[in-house]
Amino acid sequence: MRSEETAYTQADLDNFLAELLDRERLVLAERLEKASARLAQVGPRIKAGRGDDAWSDHEVLAHIAGLSKFYGVVVHRISSGQVSEVDLLGATNLRDATIDQMVQTEPSELLRMTLADHARTVKLLRTIDAASLRREAMDASGRSVSAELLVRLPLINHLEEHVDQLERSLG
Repeated sequence: MRSEETAYTQADLDNFLAELLDRERLVLAERLEKASARLAQVGPRIKAGRGDDAWSDHEVLAHIAGLSKFYGVVVHRISSGQVSEVDLLGATNLRDATIDQMVQTEPSELLRMTLADHARTVKLLRTIDAASLRREAMDASGRSVSAELLVRLPLINHLEEHVDQLERSLG
């Protein structure tokens, strides 16, 4: 086996990490496409209505619609350098009000809007570079968050959780 050069530089390491993140952004795009396709399969079976104790399927879809729009826009704005600050806690605290507003929309329209938001985010992931995905913004708490973290965890991972929930609920 040939050993690595001992003159491996910080620039070499940065390029290596950028290549890994470039691969990761394509994996993220595929995950979002798959979760969106699963939602497209179960979404037409969602009936309008609110839940008593737990969220109804319609309310879960309204939540998905809200988080898909919010995080898609935030990831775009951070990755393009349009914003350097985000208020994730404030947005999270608006969750229930957003659901109350979004549940006024028919499930079929929520589904259409959500799938369109996912398609825009997938397109973004397929076209931006690693440096853009690594771009960060300061959260109101003083923590730095990257566009990559926000697309991976609160958008894709959370979406996958709720699609699992809908698949279980709708059989």
